[in-house]
Amino acid sequence: MTFSEPAPPRAVRLERLRAAMQRHRIDACVVPSADPHLSEYLPGHWKGREWLSGFTGSVGTFIATSSFAGVWTDGRYWTQAETELAGSGVELMKIPSGASLLHIEWLAANMAPGQTVAVDARVLGLSTARLLSDALSARGILLRTDIDLLDEVWSERPGLPTDPVFEHAAPFASTSRAAKLAATREAMAGLGANAHFISTLDDIAYLFNLRGADVSFNPVFLAHALIAPERATLFVGDDKVPPALRASLQADGVHLARYDDAAGALATLGTETTLLVDPRRITAGMRAAVGPGARAIEAVNPTTFAKSRKTGDEAAHVRATMEQDGAALCEFFAWLEATLQDPQRELLTEVAIDRHITAARARRPGFVSPSFGTIAGFNANGAIMHYRATAQSHAVIQGHGLLLIDSGGQYLGGTTDITRVVAVGEISDAHRRDFTLVLKGLIALSMAQYPRGTRSPLLDAIARAPIWAAGIDFGHGTGHGVGYFLNVHEGPQSISPSTAPDPHTAMEPGMITSIEPGIYRPGKWGIRIENLVLNVPAATTQFGEFLRFETLTLCPIDTRCMDLSILRADERAWINDYHATVRARLAPHVAGAAAAWLHTRTEEI
Repeated sequence: MTFSEPAPPRAVRLERLRAAMQRHRIDACVVPSADPHLSEYLPGHWKGREWLSGFTGSVGTFIATSSFAGVWTDGRYWTQAETELAGSGVELMKIPSGASLLHIEWLAANMAPGQTVAVDARVLGLSTARLLSDALSARGILLRTDIDLLDEVWSERPGLPTDPVFEHAAPFASTSRAAKLAATREAMAGLGANAHFISTLDDIAYLFNLRGADVSFNPVFLAHALIAPERATLFVGDDKVPPALRASLQADGVHLARYDDAAGALATLGTETTLLVDPRRITAGMRAAVGPGARAIEAVNPTTFAKSRKTGDEAAHVRATMEQDGAALCEFFAWLEATLQDPQRELLTEVAIDRHITAARARRPGFVSPSFGTIAGFNANGAIMHYRATAQSHAVIQGHGLLLIDSGGQYLGGTTDITRVVAVGEISDAHRRDFTLVLKGLIALSMAQYPRGTRSPLLDAIARAPIWAAGIDFGHGTGHGVGYFLNVHEGPQSISPSTAPDPHTAMEPGMITSIEPGIYRPGKWGIRIENLVLNVPAATTQFGEFLRFETLTLCPIDTRCMDLSILRADERAWINDYHATVRARLAPHVAGAAAAWLHTRTEEI
């Protein structure tokens, strides 16, 4: 058995970094929250921003100079960051969204001409690298991308994960690997490319019908892929692919190579190669590795579009998965209410919520893992958008108020993500008003009909309108794409005001997206209600094709929290229709206390 070396105090880590910067004549060091695949959730080896700063949120950029250290992150994480950075000497730099590039503006404004900024090109997105280079060069500031200072100062740095890769097999993988490769090659040819390099892990997992466990919550594995007309090369860690799977891949024309050989393979591409790369999904380091004779063209990865548009078979598996997930939630909420009403019970904590909800899902067929870390926030903690209870810091659920639970599961037949808010003890009229405004936002977007091809960010205002009407807003997007036994956050669609309404964000049939408006009152309570929805055909008229949302998530919405006086007749009808569907779909999967809870919580209003 081996033991990892404990991390030194944060002050020591910063001292090490600054000493290395001085040795290499670097004036500012940038550490993004990224790996060579630009992942949202990172293997431990690339959690350098977290190691240096102590901030554990999934989005943030760390910058250190000789006299300053800061983390740039958005409103979802401000409260968390303030707590985790307190006393560290690392400042919180507030930005409007995770896509913001204000740290680049800060560097351009605060560094002097002739100074050097360093960032590891292996974890720097190509599109971001171009913006950074342009901003710094305009001010006469040098950019160095050939060095990873973390390797020099992080002596206890974790190694790369070694978990095996496994096949996502039929019936859940309803499209063969060969068919997906053929479709990708057809899309490449349509763009004028005869080679295509992919680094994003969910694109690779989708294309090859493979899954892994290298990243927490996302069933993906570390790899790069190079697709050529006659064969595909998968660059993956040694011994991660079992012999039988290796033979199956070879039969489909997939050659395996060492993970570290990807850059070298790009360097050998010659003048006969026209290489397709996605500038938003490849690092500057990998782009720089491409041989000088090869011609590169830039476009969105074809797999990004393909995997977002679930097939009919995949949608059917997701519907079945939602029934199992909903049944697990019935069991959990029945237990929760019984526990809260038991005067002899032990104190219930937010940490216990995570444990029990995961255990309920684990009893369901096809369950693999949670799809993200459960958010269970009681009262004021619910107002922290990405709150995470820990053994060291959590609330006891007692007294009165609102409990927000945002959780999800990875199943062989789909990925789930749901948020519900439930009443604990007595709640106030103010609680009910906020809850109902959020519910009205959910219903408004759930009932929408819109032209096929509508750019997804434009739908955001539909959910916000009822909340805006009350003079309230919330600081996150309304919805994100969801994978099929893949990442709980995927593109290209995003229902968010911070996302540019570019053509690639168009809504198409088969896409699964969350709808999750909210209201957050710091120090008091937070409310978010979230369902997953599927884009399905609605109508074809002289004005074109129209889509609507089919609600996939199956779990009652707490009617005890509703202010019925501000619900319109059509909104009440939506709630009653939804609860009737939930009861009919989940009843065959539950019994006893869970069945009784389901019946009570789906009664008509």
